[in-house]
Amino acid sequence: MARRKKIYEGKAKILYEGPEPGTLVQYFKDEGTEAREAVEGKGVLNNRLSEFFMAGLNAIGVPTHFIRRINMREQLIRAVEIIPLMVVVRNFAAGEISTRLGIPEGTVLPRPIVEFYFKDDALNNPLVTEEHIIAFGWASQQDLDDMVALALRVNDFLSGVMMGVGIRIADFRLEVGRVWDGDYQRLIVADEISPDSCRLWDLRGIAAPEAPPKALDGATDAYTELARRLGIMPSNVTMSGKPTLIN
Repeated sequence: MARRKKIYEGKAKILYEGPEPGTLVQYFKDEGTEAREAVEGKGVLNNRLSEFFMAGLNAIGVPTHFIRRINMREQLIRAVEIIPLMVVVRNFAAGEISTRLGIPEGTVLPRPIVEFYFKDDALNNPLVTEEHIIAFGWASQQDLDDMVALALRVNDFLSGVMMGVGIRIADFRLEVGRVWDGDYQRLIVADEISPDSCRLWDLRGIAAPEAPPKALDGATDAYTELARRLGIMPSNVTMSGKPTLIN
């Protein structure tokens, strides 16, 4: 089959023109996000994990861009107008918020906190307020309200799924896109949901609640362990190079 027209290439994914109007093909690369090196097979794992989470959200009525998986590295998705914001949901203090506010890592937050970051790598994706977002026209107040509602529903879903397999989701980031049905606009979850966009802590083997969490991220073995616990990969498969997943 002839290679489709490339629409966009980012750190971890490539978007190609889809087979039908209003669709795209999302290809998962092995390259890591941020400063992580490429890890062979990671794109295959992230494709399957994102499919699992996106399909689960669709099933409970949370709209996403996901249509179906095409093969081991590609998904068919709806074309959306991406809002230039990263939506970050935090359940526990970790990483940037711990540094910024001096909260010890692992501290339970009083409630899930939703933050917005302006998507611009050259500016290092700065934290922005709702006032900035509305003033610069990146989104309306109604958009922001809808984005918060979407993010909290995703958080409920992910927290429950992860806790069921002995994993705590400390925080995660989402991207949201606009789709149009005639003159009517609605917002849906876009991009991906995978270990690349989540901070995951392994609860198995922790001796006491105050023990420091063990991160479950950053390497293919960790991604494979998550896939096994979620039932995406057979429990008797061992990693030796490329992952072998269920088709």
